[in-house]
Amino acid sequence: MKKIVLLFLVISSATFGQKKLDKLLKKWNTRNVPYMSVKTLALPKTDAILLDAREEKEYKVSHLENAICVGFDNFKLEETIAKLPEDKKAKIVVYCSLGIRSEIVADKLIKAGYTNVYNLYGGIFEWKNADFKVIDTLGNNTEKVHAFNKNWSKWLKKGKKVYE
Repeated sequence: MKKIVLLFLVISSATFGQKKLDKLLKKWNTRNVPYMSVKTLALPKTDAILLDAREEKEYKVSHLENAICVGFDNFKLEETIAKLPEDKKAKIVVYCSLGIRSEIVADKLIKAGYTNVYNLYGGIFEWKNADFKVIDTLGNNTEKVHAFNKNWSKWLKKGKKVYE
C-alpha cells in the first residue's frame, strides 16, 4: 500500500509541476513557435542544431552538448544565420533557462525563413530536471546550471544552482 501511495504522490507532483510550467509559459509566450520536449530532443534519432539563447555567462556554467551560444540581450540574427546551414529546412532547437527568451530568438529565425524551428519546452532547467547531461566549457559533465536569478531558479529541481 505504501508503494502505491508513494507512486501516486510522485505522479501527482510531476503532473502538478507540469501544469504550473504550462501556466508560466502561457503567461510569457505567444506560442508562435512549436515546442519540442526534452525527451524528444534526447532521442538518438533527433538530429538538430542547438542554439542557446542564454547569455554567455550562463552558457559558460553549462549547456547542452554541441549547443551554439547565440545570446539574447545582444542577439544578432545575421551572425546567427552565418553559423547555420544554408538549408532553411534544417531542424533547429532553441533553448534558454525555461523557454521564454528562446521563443523570441526562434521566432526571429522563423521570420528569416527557417521552417523547422522549435523552442525547447522548459529549457535547460527541464533538461536537467529530466536527468539529461549538461557540459561545461571544457566539455566535461557537470551538475552546475546557471539559475538566472533566485525567482526563476525555483524551476530547477536538479543540479547545482549557480548565479554568477
